[in-house]
Amino acid sequence: MPPARILFYMATFGALALVARSLLIGPVPTWITLSALAAYTAIVMSGVLSLRLRMFVDAVCRGPDDARGVALTFDDGPNRTHTPKVLDLLDRAKVKATFFVIGKKAEAHPEIVRDIVARGHTLGSHGYAHPRTFAMLPTSAVRADIERSLVVLEKITGRKPTLFRPPIGHTNPRIAKVVDELELTVVGWSVRAIDGLASADATKVAARVVRGLEDGAIVLLHDAAERDDHVPASLGALPAILEGLQARNLAGVAVTDFVEGSREEGAA
Repeated sequence: MPPARILFYMATFGALALVARSLLIGPVPTWITLSALAAYTAIVMSGVLSLRLRMFVDAVCRGPDDARGVALTFDDGPNRTHTPKVLDLLDRAKVKATFFVIGKKAEAHPEIVRDIVARGHTLGSHGYAHPRTFAMLPTSAVRADIERSLVVLEKITGRKPTLFRPPIGHTNPRIAKVVDELELTVVGWSVRAIDGLASADATKVAARVVRGLEDGAIVLLHDAAERDDHVPASLGALPAILEGLQARNLAGVAVTDFVEGSREEGAA
């Protein structure tokens, strides 16, 4: 069990114990109550905002100990202009990657989704509408959004994705419940390119990613801007990243290689 989840359980138990003490014995001093509330809120929010903590949901954030290769992952596509360019760069480098696509964009550009699969890359869901308030939605809305994305992608490719990356990377117990019921594997990252902002510099993005290239790394990149309103910095950074892989003699692999390896490691 991830340490952050243990901390969350302990904090929850402590909060319940404090409530029980107040009911059975009497109210605790206000400063203790406020301090406990602030600490508990901070713990919960850290779990919501940081997928890598795996506080609420099991997630593959890097490959198992014996992993070989690097998994490049691309979010927020497909984009009719930028995604094909990313695919061409990957083809020339003979690197396979994983694309977490937004359902409504996939509906608009089904031919690009089919091209991703035809070129040997792996497809995952990034939700249907990609709301920034995804973690604030009720369980029913979370389920409806994810299920709609899965239906769209299955209709386009003939296969239902088994991988899911939450929009913005935020999670909570409601999201955890839905992905578990839908039997989806949540995928995080160990290297974040920070390439999604319009102000991101391709040179800095490439340098940041190349520093983190090692066996088992999962790299978060974008093949499209969230609102398709600018060219993602990853497009300019990708040649240097691919050169970095080659210089380190690292293969570019699909995330599914790490997912399968993590399952085998957990069963051992």
